[in-house]
Amino acid sequence: MRITFLTNRDLASNFALNLLVPALSENHELQVFCSDAVGRKPVEPTLAELNFYEHTLPNELLFPLIDAQGSKGELLTFKGLSDYLSSPVTSLNEPNETRGLATLAASEPDLAVSIRYGCILDVPAISLPLKGVLNLHSGRLPAYRGVMATFRAMLANDEELCSTLHWIDDAGIDTGRTISVQATTRHPSQCYLANTLGLYPSGCEALLRAIETMTKGGSLPLVHSDGPSRYYSFPDTPTIDTFEAASFKWVDPMFFTEFIGRYLA
Repeated sequence: MRITFLTNRDLASNFALNLLVPALSENHELQVFCSDAVGRKPVEPTLAELNFYEHTLPNELLFPLIDAQGSKGELLTFKGLSDYLSSPVTSLNEPNETRGLATLAASEPDLAVSIRYGCILDVPAISLPLKGVLNLHSGRLPAYRGVMATFRAMLANDEELCSTLHWIDDAGIDTGRTISVQATTRHPSQCYLANTLGLYPSGCEALLRAIETMTKGGSLPLVHSDGPSRYYSFPDTPTIDTFEAASFKWVDPMFFTEFIGRYLA
């Protein structure tokens, strides 16, 4: 199959691609398009630390230095992953506009896979892949639709953190048919970034199984989504204050250092 990935240019998306791209490259033709940010509105200033670790530090400092070394670690940068792709990772920030839609169509996708992509796809873009569009959402649906679902689950003191694999059926946000929900036990002492990254091994494994089923001509199962549907945008300052007052950390520097070490030879 020709599989087109739509991801965000951040650390978690890169980690997810590392879990997927090498495994799929032997039997599928792969292409990756990245959004450069999520949403159009500026994030609360108090989230600057998180944005630095997720975006600025890897993309502007660490990944370029790692690429310049010419040696590879366990995990690969976006440039390093390009060796497994039909073309280098490319930015695509307006997939619904004429030019962006043409770029997406040129990849001739049999299947599109969205992971943390920063743009909502309209029907013309959704209709391009012959087999449809899958989305791996880093939260339990329908309870935590929207962005930063891990933040909301931590704030609610949920015992489990979840990822949800579902179809994108229309331009609704995280409203498509659910294929599977993967749950992991939440460790209260872990930071937000560690909890978010911890969702992707099981989530990507579910995605690999789904793609294998589709490759063999099978149909993906659907599960009923229980509970109320809630949509969340970026948290406001009072909500962030509540999160920090509960002694939750955005990023544990020790965890971040150990994780980035996996990119080094």
